[in-house]
Amino acid sequence: MYNLQFTGKAIEDLQQLESGIADRIMNKLKFFVEQKNPILFAKKLINRNIGQYRFRIGDYRAIFDIDHGGVIKILLILRVKHRKDIYCE
Repeated sequence: MYNLQFTGKAIEDLQQLESGIADRIMNKLKFFVEQKNPILFAKKLINRNIGQYRFRIGDYRAIFDIDHGGVIKILLILRVKHRKDIYCE
C-alpha cells in the first residue's frame, strides 16, 4: 500500500480548481493509492525535471514522484493542473 503526500504547490493547484473538479481528482488519486501497483495507471515522463510520472484524470494531470524508502511507499504529488498548462512550467 502506498501513502499519498502533496507538495505546497500541489495543494495550491487543487485549491484553485472548482470544488467538484478537485473532489474528482482527490477521489481518483485515492483510488490509485489503494491499488497494489498504482504505477500501472501512470505514465513515465520523458522530462524528469517536472516529475517522474503522471496520472491522467480527465483533462487534468497529477505529476508525481515515487519513493520506495524502506517499507514505506510514498506517492509525492508535485503538481495538479489542466493538461494544457501542466507541461509549460
